[in-house]
Amino acid sequence: MTVRKSTVFIAFVAAELLVLIAIAVHAFVVVGRDSRLAEQRAMVKRLSLTDLALFTDARYTRHPSMADLHSPFQDYPLSFEHFPSGSLMAPPPHVRTYGRH
Repeated sequence: MTVRKSTVFIAFVAAELLVLIAIAVHAFVVVGRDSRLAEQRAMVKRLSLTDLALFTDARYTRHPSMADLHSPFQDYPLSFEHFPSGSLMAPPPHVRTYGRH
C-alpha cells in the first residue's frame, strides 16, 4: 500500500496546526497565571522604555514609536524606501493620524 504525497502533506500540516494551537493555548494559560508580566509592564511604563527592536537597519524601524514623519525620507524628500523592513511594518498610529482632524 502506497501513501499519496498529498495525504502525507495534509497530515503534516494538520500536525503543525495542532502544535501551533497547543503553543497558543499554553501561552494564554501561562500569561494568565504569571504575575511577573504585570510587574514588567509596570517597570516599562515607569522607566519609559521604548518598544522592542525588531529590525536593525534604520532608526525608524528599530524604534517605531520614536519615529517622526520625515525620518524615512531623511536623505531626499522624494526618495523611495530603501530598507526592506520599512515595507514590512506599518507606521505608528501617531504618524498615521497626523494632520487629520
